[in-house]
Amino acid sequence: MSATRAGRREWIGLAVLALPTMLIGLDMTVLHLAAPSISECLHPSSTELLWVVDIYGFMVAGFLATMGTLGDRIGRRRLLLIGAAAFAVASVLAACAPSVGTLIASRALLGVAGATLMPSTLSLISNMFRDPGQRRVAVAVWMTNFSIGGMVGPLIGGLFLEHFWYGSVFLLGVPVGVVLLIAGPLLLPEYRDPQAGRLDPVSVMLSIATVLPVVYGFKEIAQQGLRTLPLLSVAVGLCLGVVFVRRQLRLADPMLDLRLFSRPAFGVSLGGLTLGLFAVTGIQFLLLQYFQLVLGLSPLATGLWTLPAVLAGVVSALLAPLVAARIGPGWVMAGGFLLSVPGLVLLTRAGATSGPALAVAGFAVTSFGVQAALALTNDVIISSAPPERAGNASGIGETGANLGEALGVAVAGSVAAAVYRAKLNLGSFPDGAELDPAGAARATLGGATEAAGRLPERLGGELLAVARTAFTDGMHVAALVNIGLMMALTGAHLALLRRDAARRGPSDLDPDLDAELQEALPDRR
Repeated sequence: MSATRAGRREWIGLAVLALPTMLIGLDMTVLHLAAPSISECLHPSSTELLWVVDIYGFMVAGFLATMGTLGDRIGRRRLLLIGAAAFAVASVLAACAPSVGTLIASRALLGVAGATLMPSTLSLISNMFRDPGQRRVAVAVWMTNFSIGGMVGPLIGGLFLEHFWYGSVFLLGVPVGVVLLIAGPLLLPEYRDPQAGRLDPVSVMLSIATVLPVVYGFKEIAQQGLRTLPLLSVAVGLCLGVVFVRRQLRLADPMLDLRLFSRPAFGVSLGGLTLGLFAVTGIQFLLLQYFQLVLGLSPLATGLWTLPAVLAGVVSALLAPLVAARIGPGWVMAGGFLLSVPGLVLLTRAGATSGPALAVAGFAVTSFGVQAALALTNDVIISSAPPERAGNASGIGETGANLGEALGVAVAGSVAAAVYRAKLNLGSFPDGAELDPAGAARATLGGATEAAGRLPERLGGELLAVARTAFTDGMHVAALVNIGLMMALTGAHLALLRRDAARRGPSDLDPDLDAELQEALPDRR
């Protein structure tokens, strides 16, 4: 037994693996705080700004499964080191990007490089920690670092933006890459799978070609209204999505095993993971702009105001497994999503003159509820799948998590932008405060802030008041959308619990499914 237990070298190796894991989570959110600075320096449209922020998450989600298979073929440590070097180079390119287009391309490269890091770290942990108890602790540390990275991203971004230019937030990837390249060969074992699955580049291209046109279409609809090109883009994406699903169901070794969705606990838990991150990330993206551009806080002060939500999320993530051991994970997950609703309601009351306290309290309550549910979703996702498909279930969970974060920014940003433009009509401005020909003030709140600076003080103040109110209204609508999602997730988990309770006796359905539900959502007695 002692031969299978990890020693000091493995635990130090886990600390090394924690760095890229935290970096991946951090890079998802660090740009949320830099959005106003990017608007000021590069003058992107609202759609371009959203692409800068969320193209990273879409590329990570699209390449995760393929990079996992590639790591099995060429060696997981080798892929991790290649990815670390690529991530460092792409970070420098993003930091020095001279235009919006170059920055978007650099962020896409960062996403592809980031996709090599996440599956490599998790698979190496499974090889380093053979003892089930140690492996459970190691995986918990891995997931905690990912969550912490995402939550502290705004704080670290605020610290950098207080003293340096916006590109400095990207340079965090350089020292992490250097540490990995030095310590990785010394502390991490190499592993290859002689029976690794077949690479399927067609499925990779189909998955990305499904998501990006749909997201592009909805962003353009939010910016320009219903037009032919955006509608056509959405239709093309949906058609390619059908092709992707049919291909996955036909392949013997699919990129994503969609047959796992036939198990209710798997599908509901994956939906909770994806939509939970969707809600938290999207609201965070809008709140950070609200603090800076509506309330006028500095980047560092904005990052500090996110600390209550970070602490609330960490506490709830630590408490959730303890409570789940007594009442079952299903009840904790349903309760967590329901608890987030009052927090989102508080956010709908935050206004242009209400100060930060109301928004901070609302986001902290939301974070506490959602993070409690998210702390349990990965375990339920994996345990609800057959043992021989646990690896594929884990890959789908990672893909869902990254997709949820990217879509959260895309959808929340698009909804808020659509409301902002609808509210910001020319008739609401005083005489002499006409917008510039490029329509910068109508495009983003950052553009309105810059335009106000070129006007006389009174007119600039009135323009800012109108623009800030319009942005706040857009944030309120996004919060209402997320309230609906959280209520739906609560209902789905409660329905699964009722279904489980009704099927505890003899059943003529799949016995494996009964066992899965009993294990994933145990009896509450």
